[in-house]
Order: sequence, then structure tokens, then C-alpha cells
Amino acid sequence: MAIAGILFDKDGTLLDYFKSWSPVNRKLALIAADGDQALADHLLRSTGMDPETGHVVADSLLAAGNTEEIAEGLVAAGSKLSARQLIEDLDGLFAEAALNAVPVTDLADFFGRLKARGFKLGVASSDNELSIRRTADRFGFAAYLDYIAGYDSGYGCKPEPGMVWGFAEAAGLEHAEILVVGDNSHDMMMGRNAGAGMTIGVLTGTGTRDTLGPLSDYCLNDITEIETII
Repeated sequence: MAIAGILFDKDGTLLDYFKSWSPVNRKLALIAADGDQALADHLLRSTGMDPETGHVVADSLLAAGNTEEIAEGLVAAGSKLSARQLIEDLDGLFAEAALNAVPVTDLADFFGRLKARGFKLGVASSDNELSIRRTADRFGFAAYLDYIAGYDSGYGCKPEPGMVWGFAEAAGLEHAEILVVGDNSHDMMMGRNAGAGMTIGVLTGTGTRDTLGPLSDYCLNDITEIETII
């Protein structure tokens, strides 16, 4: 089937991961460590980020986990806060992060061009739904979206297929008409598990050609190159 709908991941796909999330990751570690910098550095390493270089390991908790998974990982690594408290704190932090996020391109123009070509458009993120909506509002593409799903929207979590199936139902599409775009293996596997017609990996996040190549139909530098593919 021809592609009729495109479902985008948010962080590392629409937003430059390292410019947007490196300071957020450092802040979440300090929250989880209750201000203890040495413990915060340990928590960062345990969840996938080098506190010295800022490098985040592809498919690690900080790269691909949802808030609940990250909170549980922080507790397992030594945070004295409860997972429930961390989930509440981190969801609030992530919603605020939209205010300082850095897009990979002019997202309003990009989504506008795709909508003008007749595509149904959605965003599916391991972040919470409020964060997605704030991002879409801030960068001016909310009006172009037919669907939004966060880990807390009731469609399940990546790499489960539910977010893709929810998009298909909301947009009136067959699963095989959907293109899934993301920056990590969870995104690609979600697309495959859902029977999506195509998966595209982008290199503006934590994924690499080595991690994304075997799981995607195309591996591109950023989302703007999608327009030449479709």
C-alpha cells in the first residue's frame, strides 16, 4: 500500500536530542539524587548517560525509556526516592522541558508541507502526552496533527504496537499505510510489531546507523529527508 499516514517519535526525531535533553537528564539525576552530585553522576551512568561527555547510549533508559521505566531504573540504581514520587517529579520536569527544546527544523513549515500533500500525521512518544502537546503548541504544528500518544495515553508503550494501531484507528488508515519515524530501536520495533508499511530511522537522536540500519527501511540524517523518500 502507498503511505498515507506518518507517525513521528518526538525526542531525537522532531527535537535534537542532545541539545534538548542533555540538561534535562542532568537535572533529573540531581532530583533523583536529592542534590547529591556524586550520586547523580552514578545515576546518569546507570541509566545510559556519561556525565562528563554527555553521550547517551542508544536504546538505554534515558534514550528510549518512558517515565515509569526511567523512575524504576533510578530507584534500582540507588535513588532514595520512591518510584511513584519520581514519576510525578519527572513528568513535571519533562513537561517543562518543552519550553527549552531545540527542533531539528522549522516544524510548522515541515508539518504544513506534509499536510498539504494529504498525509495524516501523528506523534507517538515515550514522554507524557502533556509534553507532546506543549511541544506541538510551542513550535506551531499542533493544528496539523490527527493524533497524539504518550506513554500515559492508554495505548501501551514502545515497542508494543498499540500507539501505531491507535493512530490507524484515529486517522482511518490501514496499518500498512503507516510510516513510523524515530531515532531508536524501540520506534522501529513498534512499527514492525504493528505491521506498519515502512519504518525510517533518523540520526538526530541517540540511535546510530549500526543500531537503526537493520531495523529500518531507510536511515536518514534527519526528518527533512523524508520528503524525498515519500
